[in-house]
Amino acid sequence: FMKYGVIVAEDEILIQQNIIKKIENSGAGFTVVGKAQTGIQALELINASNPYLLVTDIRMPVMDGLELIEQARENHPDLDVIVVSGYSDFEYAKRAIHLQVREYLLKPVDEEQLRAVLSSLANKYRMEEQELEKSFSGEFSCRSSREIADLLKDYLTREFDHDINMNLIAEKLNYSPSYLSKVFLQTYHMPPTRYLISLRMQKAKKLMDRNPGYPIHMIGEAVGYDDPGYFSRIFKKYEGVSPQKYRGGSTADTPE
Repeated sequence: FMKYGVIVAEDEILIQQNIIKKIENSGAGFTVVGKAQTGIQALELINASNPYLLVTDIRMPVMDGLELIEQARENHPDLDVIVVSGYSDFEYAKRAIHLQVREYLLKPVDEEQLRAVLSSLANKYRMEEQELEKSFSGEFSCRSSREIADLLKDYLTREFDHDINMNLIAEKLNYSPSYLSKVFLQTYHMPPTRYLISLRMQKAKKLMDRNPGYPIHMIGEAVGYDDPGYFSRIFKKYEGVSPQKYRGGSTADTPE
């Protein structure tokens, strides 16, 4: 029974302990691998442990939860996030949704609500594991680092338009996520997450060049981004302009 790693970021110790207890008792297969009281601490833990899930408060010292999510997604685009907050403020919820968080829960966190979200995530991971079984089979321990990197590159190139979870891939290949990223970096001079984003951006530009009438949200979905706002932000960051400006300044679709 696989254990999925979780980082909990909450500056109030008693609330943090309560959330950790509810996660560990959920029976959904999650285990807390790190806890933080600031966004900076949480970001360091995420980079060190490659968790499946981040559970974070919004209001924390040094770096708030929403900034934490944005920065964590730079190197961990497949990181799932649950936001917990004592502030039922619509703007927070709207920004959290814009960042593609899995759930927005108000404090005190309801145990049944949390269990339902965790169970849903665990089901998603199990379905992804089943899909990976079809793509990765055989004995990998005797393969060279180059062969493993090539195998991963082929998979990313083939499945770029689907949800891709590097943790699950690493588990299937019997490597740690950090080691898998290292062998890919050594071979292709960029981490696999960066290769995936680069591939998606190139595919998106080709689609826009060849299909000027396609709505931006359809372009995003075709390259693996269900949220058009998230796709637009990623595209602008890596290409320097929004998808709308790249295509010629159309304003009839998703705003920047």
